[in-house]
Amino acid sequence: MDTDSKLMSLDAAAALVRPGQLITMGGTLSQRIPAAFVRQLARRRVTGLRLVKSSPGYDADVLAAAGCLAAVQCGIASLEQPFGMAPAFRRAAQSGALKVIEGACPGVMAGLQASAFGLPFMPVAGLSEASDVVKQGPFARVTDPFTGQPAYVTPAIRPAWAILHVHEADVRGNARIYGSPVWDKLMSRAADRTIITAERILPTEHFEAQPEMTTVSELFVEAVVHVPGGAMPTSCYPDYDLQEDAMQAYLDMSATPEGLERYLEETLTQDCGETV
Repeated sequence: MDTDSKLMSLDAAAALVRPGQLITMGGTLSQRIPAAFVRQLARRRVTGLRLVKSSPGYDADVLAAAGCLAAVQCGIASLEQPFGMAPAFRRAAQSGALKVIEGACPGVMAGLQASAFGLPFMPVAGLSEASDVVKQGPFARVTDPFTGQPAYVTPAIRPAWAILHVHEADVRGNARIYGSPVWDKLMSRAADRTIITAERILPTEHFEAQPEMTTVSELFVEAVVHVPGGAMPTSCYPDYDLQEDAMQAYLDMSATPEGLERYLEETLTQDCGETV
């Protein structure tokens, strides 16, 4: 037994997330979302959460449908083609139940970069006073001390948790992502701590053999959960693609509170079955 093991059940890991906390989630839109973890947060009805992510999709929609979200800072929220808008997210925003902070994708990433680098703020390229984005989001105009030209900055964003789904991890929290890591590596550096859900749990020797392949180091990780298929119904390239039938089933069922409860119950065994 590895005395440094951080392996735990999905429910125990979800219990680490407290009401009202600021969180960020890996993947993007309908790609490699920590979907099983999202559903467990929804089952636990962890309320008042604030999600920061440049391009949420299924994650924001499920949490909005379950009434878990108080605010989202993002640049876009979508389920992509062929599903389009995230309907539960949109309903919550239009009703006023969910506050949406327009951060623009580069602005959100700049805020996370500032946190990862230990800086109070970060410049954001491409913004100007002619843009409505700077009027809506958390931006401030400053003067470039080198050129005297105006520039816009955004404050550091430090989530309490980064929640990432990866292809491989060991029990200590060393993790690999194959294909595009999107912003997951940055998220793990910006947040206070990271929770990993993984398709496969492998020996530490596997990671020691090629340390340059490690996307997230155990130094940043609080918990590891073994969840094969943990990104479903979103994709986890190259292991599996977007499951269109399963996504449509979610959309159909989540249109009502009763349907959402049934959906969460039906996916419980898939999410919380064998842990390792």
